[in-house]
Amino acid sequence: MKSLFTILCFSTLCNLLQAQISDSTTVVQPVPIETDYNNKIFTIVEDSPEFPGGQDALMTYLMNNIKYPHEAMEASIQGTVYVTFVIETDGAVSNVKVLRGIGGACDEEAVRVVKGMPNWTPGKQRGKAVRVQFNLPIRFVLVDDTPAEKDEKTDR
Repeated sequence: MKSLFTILCFSTLCNLLQAQISDSTTVVQPVPIETDYNNKIFTIVEDSPEFPGGQDALMTYLMNNIKYPHEAMEASIQGTVYVTFVIETDGAVSNVKVLRGIGGACDEEAVRVVKGMPNWTPGKQRGKAVRVQFNLPIRFVLVDDTPAEKDEKTDR
C-alpha cells in the first residue's frame, strides 16, 4: 500500500512537471511587420516631412502670407500660436488645429495660412510614405514702425 501511494504521488508530480514544461516551451509566433500605414498617424518617423525648399522656405512662406490681424494690432496682442496638422502620404496638409492660441484673430490667421501651404515632401517609415503629425509654432510680434530718433553723435 505504501509503495502504491508513493507511485501515485510520483506519477502526479511527473504530470505537474510535464504540464509546466509544456506551458513554458510554448512557441511564440513572430508578429508580422505592419505594412499598412495608410491610416496610422506617426509623430516620429525615420524621414521627416519637409516643406518644399526646406526650413528657410517655410519661414519665407509664413512671413509672406501671414497678415497681422487688425483686431490683434489694436489690442496689442502678441505671442505664439501653436498649430498642429497632418502631412498626408501625398504631401497634402490636413487636420489643421490650434493647440494653443493667443486670440485676437491670430489663431484663425495661423490656421488659414497653414491650410494654404503647398504640398510637402511626405515623411517616410521603412521607405514608405506615411501620415505624419507636425506641430508648428507661429509667432506674432508687433513691430514699432515709428522712425527712431537720430543719435546726436551721428548728426555731427
